[in-house]
Amino acid sequence: MTRKVKSLRTLSAQLLKDKAVRAAYDEMSLEFEVARAIIGARERLNLTQGELATRMGVTQPFVARLESGRSLPTMATLKKIAEATGTVPKVKFVSERS
Repeated sequence: MTRKVKSLRTLSAQLLKDKAVRAAYDEMSLEFEVARAIIGARERLNLTQGELATRMGVTQPFVARLESGRSLPTMATLKKIAEATGTVPKVKFVSERS
């Protein structure tokens, strides 16, 4: 018997239909947004997590934790990421209505 493998997008859409899952996801939206920004900066340079870690002077598991969205980086860590990727961190506050 063959199992059909679901794409991450399909699985996410299914899971987010559940109100409890959606609430938990929404609570962590900032963490996920920061994680996506870190991943994007790394991928634009075609770096692995290990290569980014070396540039930052940290370990690969540390970068993996940042990219998982499980925790928010400190300002010092954001500066290290920026220096390692040749970027500048930018923070802005926007209305929730936009």
